[in-house]
Amino acid sequence: MEHTDVLIIGSGLAALTTALHLAESMKITILTKKTLRDSASAWAQGGIAAVLADDDTVEAHIQDTLVAGAGLCDEAAVRFVVEHSREAVQWLVGIGVPFTEDAASDTGFHLTREGGHSARRIIHAADATGRAVQRTLCEQIHLHPNITLLEHHIAIDLITGAKLGRDDQRCYGSYVLDSRNGRVKTFVAKHTVLATGGAGKVYLYTTNPDVATGDGVAMAWRAGCSVANMEFMQFHPTCLYHPRAKSFLISEAVRGEGGLLKLPDGTRFMPAHDARAELAPRDVVARAIDWEMKKRGLDCVYLDISHQPAEFVTSHFPNIYQRCLELGIDITREPIPVVPAAHYTCGGVVTDLAARTDIDNLYAVGEVAHTGLHGANRLASNSLLECLVFGRAVAQTIRSTAPAETNVLPEWDESRVTDADEEIVLSHNWDELRRFMWDYVGIVRTNKRLERAAHRISLLTEEINEYYANFRVSNDLIELRNLVVTADLIVRCAQLRHESRGLHTSRDYPETAVVAADTILHPFKSPV
Repeated sequence: MEHTDVLIIGSGLAALTTALHLAESMKITILTKKTLRDSASAWAQGGIAAVLADDDTVEAHIQDTLVAGAGLCDEAAVRFVVEHSREAVQWLVGIGVPFTEDAASDTGFHLTREGGHSARRIIHAADATGRAVQRTLCEQIHLHPNITLLEHHIAIDLITGAKLGRDDQRCYGSYVLDSRNGRVKTFVAKHTVLATGGAGKVYLYTTNPDVATGDGVAMAWRAGCSVANMEFMQFHPTCLYHPRAKSFLISEAVRGEGGLLKLPDGTRFMPAHDARAELAPRDVVARAIDWEMKKRGLDCVYLDISHQPAEFVTSHFPNIYQRCLELGIDITREPIPVVPAAHYTCGGVVTDLAARTDIDNLYAVGEVAHTGLHGANRLASNSLLECLVFGRAVAQTIRSTAPAETNVLPEWDESRVTDADEEIVLSHNWDELRRFMWDYVGIVRTNKRLERAAHRISLLTEEINEYYANFRVSNDLIELRNLVVTADLIVRCAQLRHESRGLHTSRDYPETAVVAADTILHPFKSPV
């Protein structure tokens, strides 16, 4: 049994920001499924949206976010995040994040523009911002004596008062599998923070790392937390289409710096879909690409920035240039084949602006949370900003909240289970789930497709629960169990939304409702 002041489940930007803001006064334990740098944050290319330039304003950033969110953003949440954007970036600069500089800029840094933004406000580190930020924060984490990092540890479930037969609605920690030796540990914590990221791996094609399996959403749901707007899964318009390019994203900034989307014959198509053309928000661009591909029977479309000077391309996008070159694509001379792919989970565990969930002493930050910031579609580069702002906010909340009593908790009981006899069942179920979610719950949906997905999820849930009840847990089993719960929540939310809005496009309900409303699911109540 392990004791800690704050247990942080996850290791992306939200997790590390929370840890560093708390570590001066508390003992912190960070759990990560693989290694410290295996997170969607580390894969982020574009940058961080923040009001830094003299010709930009907080109100303009707020308005851009509200427009992208298609009427479903919580304006208080948007204002809270945007108003704290400058200090969030200043904190990163202060600890040494090497953002790309520009002596001619009034900020001292190069700011780029991305789809949906009315100004250049994306601060970045070339085209690998997430990696640069994560590397800097990782160095800080390793140096801090109050932070314990446990790699290859995957949370199984949260320990709550309800599960212990108590009258309270409080979180006391988590059961955790050490995947290196198969042992299950009991972590007792005064405060528990979910910073587990999103659920892109519920789909066949995704820009997310393999760890993005909806763990936090599924654990919180099983524990009794409300979940909202899971139907709004953002598909990034431009994932590199190549058999050897697993999940490689082509940054939004390529379009922001003049990249053009074209058909195989070189014809542009975005102006026919939206007046903003390539600089339209992601949901608009992804739907346009999906429409063109299905109409014309295409495997992909092309993103072309070869009309820019070669030096401009290689200096602005060195990592994209190098990766494409390894695959035989010289982006200074030829277009990049791209397809949409599942990218960001806009819904999640319902929290307030202090990152509190429905359960006392349990918090959620980053992509796992639904704060109201993103609405029906996330504005580009607001995600890393959200991690920074809410990472700081949850630290303030924890410092001012009475801790859960760290009593002795029951150990994990595996007296009635055995070793799995046919693990091939897990891989088959995993493949089936991701494929039918892609086919039936993708960029464009219908009632019939959602019904088919719901039916298959019901069958898979029975199989997985039976497997879970009879065999010892493994990393694959835990992830699959969480994925099927997350898929169920996505489909249930999609079935409740009788309109098309933002990232949710329904052929049966093509109009947008006059009144915008969140889709909120409560574990023990009728859906709202």
